[in-house]
Amino acid sequence: MKTYIGVKRIQAEPQERNGKPGYRVIYEPDGYESWSPKDVFETAYLPIKEHNKLTDDDINNFIDASKIHVEKRGEKSTLVEIEFPTGWRDYEESSCVNPEDYNEELGKMYALQIIGHRLWKNLGFVLQWADHGLKTK
Repeated sequence: MKTYIGVKRIQAEPQERNGKPGYRVIYEPDGYESWSPKDVFETAYLPIKEHNKLTDDDINNFIDASKIHVEKRGEKSTLVEIEFPTGWRDYEESSCVNPEDYNEELGKMYALQIIGHRLWKNLGFVLQWADHGLKTK
């Protein structure tokens, strides 16, 4: 057998089956319906606010503040590391020109903005895949 990965857009709502918590799942665009156990579902799907676009809230909800590590590097740089819910890690550095102007909170803010832009692009890729599938020909 081959190994595959895929992305689907779905609609879902909580639903118990045989006393077990889970979700009723409807796949788009064909309307195929299934049921998924709660733990399986919640490790596979990210809720988004709008049907066909990402919002600032979607991006922010993907970032767990407790998974952000900040450290000062040298006299004027801030290194930010973030671990996303997938286990993927991203890093960004922000620096000032004059060490006397160093401010860790500003460095963190600027680095997180850059990481957020990359995340937006990456989640946009996933949403595009979910919307349109793969064009194999």
